[in-house]
Amino acid sequence: METFTHIKTVLGIILGLSITHSLKGVVKIIEHPDRYKVYTTHLLWAFYMFLSTVYFWWFEVHLTEIKHWDFLKYLFLVIYVITYYTLAALLFPEDMKDYKDFKSYFLSRKKWFFYILAVLFLFDAFDTYLKGPDYHMAMLKVYPVRESVHIVACLFAARTDNKWVHLFTVLAFIAFQIFWILNYYMNG
Repeated sequence: METFTHIKTVLGIILGLSITHSLKGVVKIIEHPDRYKVYTTHLLWAFYMFLSTVYFWWFEVHLTEIKHWDFLKYLFLVIYVITYYTLAALLFPEDMKDYKDFKSYFLSRKKWFFYILAVLFLFDAFDTYLKGPDYHMAMLKVYPVRESVHIVACLFAARTDNKWVHLFTVLAFIAFQIFWILNYYMNG
């Protein structure tokens, strides 16, 4: 149990930084509304990533089901949570001086964002497998479809500048994330 506490602490620090970075980005928009024009799709992606990060932190309670820890599992999880921070940082850069608004910024970084988000879903599949056969089998009803659809949607969104595709994708992701949380995790 001591090993798990150590691992949980490191993961919590990185996830905390992800949430902090996202919240800081939103607060900067509130503090300086005239500096950069808000892009609704960008803010929806920020909300989705916030919700996903909080959800991830919650469901990692299932890491207690891993009976044997080794450095490779630990390293994988650290890299996995770093993707959450990377996505938060991509949504809210430290410097926006080269961009006129969040729409132009988002579109210029969309390939990075969507490709890393697709990798995040691949990491999620491996993370589910790590938690053991019972946990993995419990997820098999909708989970493979969820992962596949999300990855394909990310790959498609990375290749288009169509604002409606990005908007529809984020709305679908948010709706499914809320469904997933309500359906699978509200009771424990």
